[in-house]
Amino acid sequence: MLVIFLRTILLYILVLVVMRLMGKREIGQLQPFELAISIMIADLASIPMADTGIPISNGIVPILGLLVMHLVISMINMKSMKVRGVLCGKPTILIYRGRIDEKALKKERFTLNELQERLRGNNIVNLGDVEYAILETSGQVTIIQKPNKRTTTPEDFNIMPEYEGIPYDLIVDGKIMKENLKQINKDEEWLKKQVSKFHIDVADALIVTYDGKGQIFCQEKENKKKGA
Repeated sequence: MLVIFLRTILLYILVLVVMRLMGKREIGQLQPFELAISIMIADLASIPMADTGIPISNGIVPILGLLVMHLVISMINMKSMKVRGVLCGKPTILIYRGRIDEKALKKERFTLNELQERLRGNNIVNLGDVEYAILETSGQVTIIQKPNKRTTTPEDFNIMPEYEGIPYDLIVDGKIMKENLKQINKDEEWLKKQVSKFHIDVADALIVTYDGKGQIFCQEKENKKKGA
């Protein structure tokens, strides 16, 4: 039992490392060759995981081989348009200038019900609001609405919003994020003073954030509130 446990841990760590090296895409954004490699890695890891009669190297070596394959294919894919077209395919326009392309639907084996489902997933309930619908190589559908149906932006009214930047987590579950403090050129003493304005200690803060406008959000831990 201990051997199986240790083999499982080792293979899990290996698969986790390999998947991280392959990139940060979500499952729905994987290209066909990436999805195929991911499935094969899962199968190769499961075989020696439970059967101690199979050398663990029989799982490790093929997984590393697939990683090398992925890296090689990815490099070729980045440099060659032709190879990219073969491996990943090309986007298909399902709705062109407000009209559904029936030939494109049949070619991609895409039903009208599926198209409507993808539109609803993009918060669009009316087909008449769509100018273009593009089936991407990852399988996702990109929607471009008609100009009169798009959400207005400040630019439409010649308004220039203030720069907001990104918010930084300064405290997470009572722990100070020192690297983020350096990013905003602040120190721990400054942080403690800011947190004290909310009448709590650093250790009792669930989260503290600092945005581009200098605004601070602070929330206290629930267990501290109950104990108070």
